[in-house]
Amino acid sequence: MTRTMVDIIIPVYKPDRSLCLLLQKLQEQTFVVHKVILANTEQELWEAYAKREEVGKLLESLPFPVEVFHVSKRDFDHGGTRRLAVERSQTPYFICMTQDALPADVFLVERLLAPFQEPGVAVSYGRQLPREDCSPVEVYTRSFNYPPGDLRKSREDLPALGIKTYFCSNVCAAYRRDIYEELGGFEAHTLFNEDMIYAGHAVTAGYTVAYAAAAQVLHSHNYTGRQQYRRNFDLAVSQVQHPEVFSGVRSESEGLRMVKDTARYLVKIGKPWLLWHLVWQSGWKYLGYRAGKRYRSMKKEAILKRTMSPDYWRALWEREQ
Repeated sequence: MTRTMVDIIIPVYKPDRSLCLLLQKLQEQTFVVHKVILANTEQELWEAYAKREEVGKLLESLPFPVEVFHVSKRDFDHGGTRRLAVERSQTPYFICMTQDALPADVFLVERLLAPFQEPGVAVSYGRQLPREDCSPVEVYTRSFNYPPGDLRKSREDLPALGIKTYFCSNVCAAYRRDIYEELGGFEAHTLFNEDMIYAGHAVTAGYTVAYAAAAQVLHSHNYTGRQQYRRNFDLAVSQVQHPEVFSGVRSESEGLRMVKDTARYLVKIGKPWLLWHLVWQSGWKYLGYRAGKRYRSMKKEAILKRTMSPDYWRALWEREQ
């Protein structure tokens, strides 16, 4: 594997200090980055950001080029925008990240690419660790979805793992280009879950999804109940829109198992009073998920009130006219 042939793709919206920290961490990696491609939403936001003295100095000092291209907020699409970014890369491997994910050490890129030494690995995703301000419920959610041990997942694992077989996250995930192109890449119009949809296609085609637990980033959110509702609404919509991946695969039982395990964790650490918070958050998640499953029977106004991405829907309805 050529050590200089990996690009990093990062969608950007309202860039702030976290993006500077991410770029600084990427230049410290043991595996040399070839290029960073920033898919920026709203050009004027980037122009204001790039005019800052500290940002300009950082961009000039980086040992790799930073290529920026712009899309409007209305045209941003989780799958389509990343697809455009991949087209600007020519390296045999590329890594998708988000602007709020921070490498935990200098070995992130090296360890994320290591699974590709095994034949048949299409995508490799890393472990997300909670930030210092993370709530106890979210701390356990991180450990539930991102355990300490490596995993290799294929279609033989579907009976045991269900939807977890397809679990993958573009917060920090590496892709092998030849397989990516063979499978047709990311979906051009995707509300959510572009990473899991791709992983599902890869598994169906006989390839392997690798979880590289030693490749670690700091990334977590303290969502409100309403934000959890909107996120899970979009998640369910994406599942309905892609029955070729999600139909017949166990999903809701995995969520119930996480709630039960989190409740045990809160009791174990001596914070049983946080069970109300768990119930509150889980209730919002479940309601959002059930609503998303029924989105096709909803009026447009009802969908716009529930989604995290109203611009996606407006663009979709325009294309359908």
